[in-house]
Amino acid sequence: QVQLVESGGGLVQAGGSLRLSCAASGRSSYAVGWFRQAPGKERDFVAAIVWASDYTYYADSVKGRFTISRDIAKNTVYLQMNSLKPEDTADYYCAADPRAYSLTYFAHNGMNYWGKGTLVTVSS
Repeated sequence: QVQLVESGGGLVQAGGSLRLSCAASGRSSYAVGWFRQAPGKERDFVAAIVWASDYTYYADSVKGRFTISRDIAKNTVYLQMNSLKPEDTADYYCAADPRAYSLTYFAHNGMNYWGKGTLVTVSS
């Protein structure tokens, strides 16, 4: 089992920044990712990182604005979000998976373990 706890969500004006954190515990994960779900919409992939190699993969909609990173000592993954837009408003979920699949696989199929989410609201 993997336990994931997100933090860092909140209200920010368009053009602003937020940093989300995901603290992981339990069994080790191969990859950790961020997904988001806006009201009335399906869950979308945002970004993912391979824990050991630091390899990253991003959705086109956030490329160049968001950065995913990890702190091995703290067992924590971060999502730095810059140049936020109102359309970034959503519940953001941290996810993890022990399987050594490609990040594109996880982007399309999700991961095995999920946090409870943190709300990000971007005002115009």
